[in-house]
Amino acid sequence: MLQNVIDREMETKLAELETVSEISVNGETSIDDEVIASIAGVACKEVDGISSLGAASIRRNVGELLGMANHRARGVFVEAGRREAILDIEIHVFYGHSIPWLVAQARENVARRLLEFCGLVAKEINVQVVGMEFPDRMPGRVE
Repeated sequence: MLQNVIDREMETKLAELETVSEISVNGETSIDDEVIASIAGVACKEVDGISSLGAASIRRNVGELLGMANHRARGVFVEAGRREAILDIEIHVFYGHSIPWLVAQARENVARRLLEFCGLVAKEINVQVVGMEFPDRMPGRVE
């Protein structure tokens, strides 16, 4: 009996929602800096030639292994307001790629992703190249 009453109430509510063309609900949305850092980290890694983010540190590596640190946000530091964000990003690049080109591509991709996912304008994206990775076998290397 009670279930029938609940079902009828739900049917009327759903019918009301179908007639309304636009539902407006007020509230405030906040996006944590770690989420912004994760998005920026993934956006950087989408650029071909960037190998990883962040300077290596034993404390950070242990924290990641124990699940106490977010690997995707490594090397990304965020200062965000309601509409704008400033990011400091540390990257490692692969040998053989143009660093100025990689940095420009990373800035562009991070800015695009932040606007797309968070609605934030990247006011400033500071990129620091902290390392370079070399392929296992370099041409001309004697073994």
